[in-house]
Amino acid sequence: MQKFAIYPVELASGTVAISPIPGRSGDFPGDLRTILKWSPSLVLTMTTSAELRAAGATDLPIRLHEVGVGWLHLPIVDFGAPHGETAAFWPTASAKACEVLAGGGRVLAHCWGGHGRSGMAALRLMVESGVAVEDGLERLRKVRPGAVETEMQMRWAREGSS
Repeated sequence: MQKFAIYPVELASGTVAISPIPGRSGDFPGDLRTILKWSPSLVLTMTTSAELRAAGATDLPIRLHEVGVGWLHLPIVDFGAPHGETAAFWPTASAKACEVLAGGGRVLAHCWGGHGRSGMAALRLMVESGVAVEDGLERLRKVRPGAVETEMQMRWAREGSS
């Protein structure tokens, strides 16, 4: 199994980061400890509920809440981009994330592998914060090669610049 890791990028006064889903490594408690040691103020879960179950991470929102870490669920299928209710919820999620970042906090976005959906969310936050799409993607891929996997994800991330 791949070792769990967090891939951070400075943004605004804070830090946005991407990671795989905790538990994918086969060690949910250990992955959760790594997340908590990193001290996020907000965690964005970009996976489906089925993926949370598959990783043994269904307790993630409870465990984060117990220690005062915010959690938002934006379910998106693997290799996909937000649509429907998830797309409609993005402005709320983005506002909370940008508030955390502006205050010098940390936002962690995760998906199954820590590339596509989480990279897309981090890039969108960067773009909404005024970072040029190409610059943001370069910064993300410097710390996490392969971040943002599909053209659909790139298109959605770019929408933050309009």
